[in-house]
Amino acid sequence: MAKASKREWVWLQCSETGDLNYRISVNVSGGTPKLELKKYCPRLRKRTVHKVKRK
Repeated sequence: MAKASKREWVWLQCSETGDLNYRISVNVSGGTPKLELKKYCPRLRKRTVHKVKRK
């Protein structure tokens, strides 16, 4: 049998508009800090900070 995956799907939420624009998989094991990336926001048409949001 295959091993259970230690990755989890999370959303990246725009800090300015609150939109959930991207979905990425992150490693659950280990004490990884909160992820913050500058990604493109289609509503504002510019790059903004996106933070991890778990559903």
